Amino acid sequence: MPWPEPVTLRGRHAALEPLTHAYQDDLVDAVRDGELWDLWYTYIPRPEGVRDEIERRLSLQRSGSMLPFVVIDARSGRAIGMTTYMDIDAANRRVEIGSTWYRKSVQRTAINTECKLLLLQHAFEALECIAVEFRTHFFNHQSRRAIERLGAKLDGVLRSHRRASDGTLRDTCVYSIIAPEWPTVRSHLNHQLSKPREPAPAR
Repeated sequence: MPWPEPVTLRGRHAALEPLTHAYQDDLVDAVRDGELWDLWYTYIPRPEGVRDEIERRLSLQRSGSMLPFVVIDARSGRAIGMTTYMDIDAANRRVEIGSTWYRKSVQRTAINTECKLLLLQHAFEALECIAVEFRTHFFNHQSRRAIERLGAKLDGVLRSHRRASDGTLRDTCVYSIIAPEWPTVRSHLNHQLSKPREPAPAR
């Protein structure tokens, strides 16, 4: 039996459902919102590459190294992005949350916070993970701030870790939350979600 198994996670603002090709049209529309592929320090597919990206993630799922999700906006019922458990280490009960993107119009809303809460809660409470990692490009300051707002701590920077999509060398910032920290992080995220926010426009 694979670990972790596909699962649907539901919140007030969004749901995380197992990724399938059925969501391709919504994801093509989502990636066009803000031309997300134009960010040099991360990889987000162009509209014509969405099908291949879905298949890449599903292939990694079949190999046991990734569990991909599609992010569903609770108000519209449409897919607005993707996220994953990746670099799965079943023997040591560790996962990384990553390969995440959302359409521009829902960024900086409660959706990302809630999705991270759902993923972390499932990882620590259902999968009994000992640690959850987050990795991002040194120059992806928006991602780094978002990870730090979750309560993750910087473990270190892997210098010249890998090639970026434009061929430059990427320094990778590695963050983590460990199991003893989870109760405090959970309280923090629930508090963040209780604060009023400007709602994202319906799409």
